[in-house]
Amino acid sequence: QVQLVESGGGLVQPGGSLRLSCAASGISFSVYTMNWYRQAPGKQRELVASITRGGSTNYPESVKGRFTISRDNAKTTVYLQMDSLKPEDTAVYYCNANFRHFSEFVSDSDYWGQGTQVTVSS
Repeated sequence: QVQLVESGGGLVQPGGSLRLSCAASGISFSVYTMNWYRQAPGKQRELVASITRGGSTNYPESVKGRFTISRDNAKTTVYLQMDSLKPEDTAVYYCNANFRHFSEFVSDSDYWGQGTQVTVSS
């Protein structure tokens, strides 16, 4: 049974920091690309960080330089370090695990956590 459980969300002041964690179970964690998405009310879900099995990372311009994604394969956990937080970072943050089979016969694997609320406000 696949489980992705996020933790670490909460209320933080602008300019503050927060570290989110996502503990995974039921998957071969080390081979999955791990992602963090966020969704604010009335807005589309957006990718905020990605890390591949090989450790390559990617960030959109909106968070580049402020957010850092990392993974600990031994702990089957992915982290999102968020620094210099802004009010516009307020959203529910979701952990995602994705594995692309690159096959017409086998569908890709895609799993989601339940999300954790991050609120940046003074």
